Amino acid sequence: MRIVVISDTHIPFRAKSLPKIIYDEIENSDLIIHAGDFVSFDFYNELKSLKNMIAVFGNMDEMKLLDYLKEVEIFEIEGFRFGLFHGLGPPVGLKQRVLKKLENYGKFDVIIFGHSHIAYYNYENGIHILNPGSPTDKFFGHKRTYAIIEIKNKNISFEIREVLE
Repeated sequence: MRIVVISDTHIPFRAKSLPKIIYDEIENSDLIIHAGDFVSFDFYNELKSLKNMIAVFGNMDEMKLLDYLKEVEIFEIEGFRFGLFHGLGPPVGLKQRVLKKLENYGKFDVIIFGHSHIAYYNYENGIHILNPGSPTDKFFGHKRTYAIIEIKNKNISFEIREVLE
């Protein structure tokens, strides 16, 4: 299982479309996980038409997306339990707020969030914590980034990649 993880795409405001490398990654993957801030309903529909997708509502998304997306998604992939939440508030303390938001949902193997536009990965207290950053905006993170998760033979790996184009 190969998963493309993106967040904070802000299309069409930060960019008109995703960088070509993201479309290539999607084509070569099994699933898209989007941690919110699509911004436009049209872009959400475009991504959804490309590949199976699990996504949450972000603070900058069109209100119409509330009819299709939840604030929090809990799901399992090949035996790994995931929690997905966009995030809220300032970048400082964001990870702690995400963990607090998800604490009542049970134990997780993986927590994915966005909001800060800053890529982050760490394995803490038995949980893989990932923020893919933003593939379209580098105002906060100084780099445009996304992540790849691979699950093979009951092993999971995470890689944050920079968009160079």
